[in-house]
Amino acid sequence: MERAPERDDFMIVDIERFQGPLDLLLHLIRKQDVDIFDIPISTITDQFLKAIKGLAANDIDGAGEFLEMAAGLIRIKAQMLLPRPVSDDEEDPRAELVRRLLEYELVREISGHLRVAQSERGRRFRKAYIPPRTKRDLSEMTLETTWDELYAAALLIEMPLPRRMDHQVSARTVSMEEKAALILEALKQNTSVQFSKLLSGFKERSHGVMTFLAGLELTRRRVLFLRQSSPFQELWIYRRDEEQVDSELTGEVRREGEVES
Repeated sequence: MERAPERDDFMIVDIERFQGPLDLLLHLIRKQDVDIFDIPISTITDQFLKAIKGLAANDIDGAGEFLEMAAGLIRIKAQMLLPRPVSDDEEDPRAELVRRLLEYELVREISGHLRVAQSERGRRFRKAYIPPRTKRDLSEMTLETTWDELYAAALLIEMPLPRRMDHQVSARTVSMEEKAALILEALKQNTSVQFSKLLSGFKERSHGVMTFLAGLELTRRRVLFLRQSSPFQELWIYRRDEEQVDSELTGEVRREGEVES
């Protein structure tokens, strides 16, 4: 599809290209070329509302999810505009939206890998059909053994078989606190680390999931931040310095003061 002309710093998009409101929202954020953890909520909200304008009139059934997302964006925009007390315990109004976008991007990446695997499987040759063997009539078969051999076989049937010992392997529980400690330990010597390096030596999928959730939690606490150059690329984890955190908090207070004035 050809790109539509730009109007008022906004790219006109075709809603049918996107699989849902999260897909559209992620597209708008990538077009702004900003960090997903620092979404310009006011600009993105205006662009999202322009993108879905007139959608309800054309497709009432498909407009529900987009309108619900629009309402959520307006709510977050209002919370960002209202003055808020500076508190370490108070969560950023955009945090839940960021988590949903990261989860959606992860699912989309996994879906892409599955589609590639399915395409490669279709190019492989399968085993040819093998017709079943024809069973011979037992009445036509001759007995080619002796009574002594039959007697020995009967004795073997009566002998008890050795009991099979079932080995039980207890799975070790993977905690998010353990993975958070692993990330912080890796960032003591370096300012950044690749997400894949943290999974080195672990084969279970649970380690990858818990490491990712631990990274999100540390990001929410502003201990570190995540960066990815483009979808499906390597995820990098960066350590936040205390000076950087203080400057960000000062910037937020300054922006809130400008809004109040």
